[in-house]
Amino acid sequence: MGRMRENPRYNVISMRISDEEREHLENLMSKTKKSVSDIMREAMEYFSAQHDQQTNLEQKAA
Repeated sequence: MGRMRENPRYNVISMRISDEEREHLENLMSKTKKSVSDIMREAMEYFSAQHDQQTNLEQKAA
């Protein structure tokens, strides 16, 4: 029986990418020694932080 995880992940998201995008992703995986899932999680965190920063700048400008 598998070990119990503190934060199990049950949701699966799939997406279609081009051959070029796949090659880029494989290069990132090779360079960072990270999985596709880890890279995508980091990308979401980065995007969210950038979005929040942009929103804050827009609110200050208004």
